[in-house]
Amino acid sequence: MPYPNRRIIKSTEARPPSSNCGIEIEMANIKLTPTIKHLLTLRNPNVLPSPPLSQLNRVFTNTFRDARNKKAETGWLVATTCSLLTANRPSAVGHLYRFVTRSTLDDNGKQHALDLPSAVNKAALMRESALKSVIFIGVPRVILSLAALHEALDDEVKAALRTQSKRTATADNIESIVTRGKGLWNSIYPPHADKLHDKLGSYHPDFISFIIQCYGSVLSPLPGATKSYSDTSSLEDLDQGNISRALGSVVGIASLRAEGGVGPQLISHVFGLLKARLTENQNEEDKWLSSDEGTEWVIRIVDEVLDGVSAGEQDQHQGKAKL
Repeated sequence: MPYPNRRIIKSTEARPPSSNCGIEIEMANIKLTPTIKHLLTLRNPNVLPSPPLSQLNRVFTNTFRDARNKKAETGWLVATTCSLLTANRPSAVGHLYRFVTRSTLDDNGKQHALDLPSAVNKAALMRESALKSVIFIGVPRVILSLAALHEALDDEVKAALRTQSKRTATADNIESIVTRGKGLWNSIYPPHADKLHDKLGSYHPDFISFIIQCYGSVLSPLPGATKSYSDTSSLEDLDQGNISRALGSVVGIASLRAEGGVGPQLISHVFGLLKARLTENQNEEDKWLSSDEGTEWVIRIVDEVLDGVSAGEQDQHQGKAKL
């Protein structure tokens, strides 16, 4: 009787080294020259530091109290996450998680114990907001802020966040992704949806297809229920982190407002939030956010967060210049 196990071992030993192995060794031996290393230190390659915690806490406390008075806590969390991410303040994103899961908003500065189901929900909302912002500001800053958020998470919260992707495109779901993307596109850009679609497609034949698929897989709400700030979540929660159509527009406004220099796109997504009022079965917070008053508040809250975290930096730069 043959011994297949022995035969496998024997054939493995006789197999010549993989060509990929040689490539990997060569790549591992590639080093940066001193000149390249020096060039990489130029043009501000580092993330911006987080302001002092006292300053961050003041900004978060003031803006959150305003949001709580307006019953817009979810909009505040989404807008603040995307503002800090776009401003390239990853460590501040991590502190935002600690603030929303521990702060009592008391003047004595005491922190309360971790409420795990609530913390899981808030962490999921933050990382979903960060993911959606990739459409507006690109991958690099999202990586940095998601890494900082992940590092700040409590171990129990990490263990309760889903680890399986819901957005992997397959032959079975690609049609529904495109349908969802077209639906979102047509809800943001009327009456110019078709004209804008064709215009962007004329720039590159794959550009508009890429955008529609991104809208369908990332920016639009996933099928199922959406979540709010006061909700809870767990590993068994099938709708974990799912944010609404209106909050997707808040992501766009916060990211583009913080980015600066992209006025036409910002205006489009301001209209997108205003048009979200036509969405069926909105909750009360989304109804207010998509009102004229709510949309104005979103823009102002982004400005307040950005101004708050950068306060004092101009004076510091001027002081260094004098030295």
